[in-house]
Amino acid sequence: MKIDLRSDTVTKPTKAMLDYMIQANVGDDVFREDETVNLLEERIANMFGKDKALFFPSGTMANQTAVKLHTKPGDQIISDKYAHIYNYESGGVAFNSGVSCKLLNGNRGMFTAKQVDEAINPSDYWYAPTSMVAIENTTNKGGGACWDYDELLKIKDICLNNNLGIHLDGARLWNALVAKKETTQQYGEIFDTISVCLSKGLGCPVGSVLVGNETIMQNALRLRKVFGGNMRQVGYLAAAGIYAIENNMDRLAEDHKKAKDIGGVLSKLSCIKKVEPVETNIVIFELNDDVNENEFVQKLANKNIHIISMGGHKLRVVTHLDYTNNMHEKFLRLLNKIDFTKH
Repeated sequence: MKIDLRSDTVTKPTKAMLDYMIQANVGDDVFREDETVNLLEERIANMFGKDKALFFPSGTMANQTAVKLHTKPGDQIISDKYAHIYNYESGGVAFNSGVSCKLLNGNRGMFTAKQVDEAINPSDYWYAPTSMVAIENTTNKGGGACWDYDELLKIKDICLNNNLGIHLDGARLWNALVAKKETTQQYGEIFDTISVCLSKGLGCPVGSVLVGNETIMQNALRLRKVFGGNMRQVGYLAAAGIYAIENNMDRLAEDHKKAKDIGGVLSKLSCIKKVEPVETNIVIFELNDDVNENEFVQKLANKNIHIISMGGHKLRVVTHLDYTNNMHEKFLRLLNKIDFTKH
C-alpha cells in the first residue's frame, strides 16, 4: 500500500466525480460556449460576491494573470518571503510582468498591516512604484497556517488608503475557510482578486479559478490567451470543480484532524527538533541537526511512505482526500517504530 503524503495535488478523481464529469454539457470555451465552464465561473464568482470568474488550467497561471492585471512593468509588489508567487512560480512575476517583490519577514508566511505600511515605497522617481499586496492563505511554507481575518481587514484599509491592489493566492483557501469557519463572502469583501485551486484539497484532476469585479477582470481573458491558457471543450474538467464544491468541501476537516494527529506523533520523536503548529492539512517539521534529511526520507520511502523536503532540514507532510483511515493508522504506527537516528 503506497502512502503518498508529498502533496494534496496527488489525489485522483473518485468514480463519482468521473461519472459527473462524463455527463457534462460542453462547447468551445474559446468562443465562451462551454456551458459547464460558464456555470462553474458564475457559481464561484457568486460565492465570493464578485462580478467575474475565469477558469484556468493552473493556479500559477491564475496568480500570474492577477499580478499582470494589478501592475505595470517596473512596479513592485509586497509579499511574504515564503510566498508561493515568489518561491514556486519560476520567477514569473519578473518574467511575465516585469515587476519586483519587496519581501516581508513575516511569521510563517503571514505579515502585519504595520509591515505593509512600512514597506510601501515613497513616490520619489528613483523608487519602484508599489502597486499591489499579495497574500497567501493558507501559507504553504508556513505549514498550512491561516491568516487572522482582523489583520486582513487592517491590510485592506492600508491598500485603500494608498491605492494598492490586493490579491489573494487562495490555493488552499478552502482549508482555511473550513478551519476558521469563515466564508467566501468575507474574503470577497477584502480582496480585489482571488485565485482558488480545485485540484488540491477538493480532489479535482486540474484547474483553478480567478475571481474579481468587472473593472479589474476586463483584461483577464486576453491575458489567459497570451499565457497560452485558452482551452476548448474543457467543461469536463469544470464539471469536476462543480462536483468538488458540492461534495468535497466539508470533508476537509478530516484532513485537518489527521494532520494534527501526525503532528502530535512527530512532536514526541527524539529525532525531531520542532513541529510547526498544525491548523489545516500541512505538517512541517524540522529534524535535529544530527539526523540526515535524505536518510529520514528514504527510510520512510522504504516502507512505501512518501514525503518531501522543504530545504533547511525541514520536511513536509500533506494529508488529502486519498489518504485513507487505514493509511493513517499505518503511518502513525510506523513513525513510532522506525529508528530514524541510525546512519
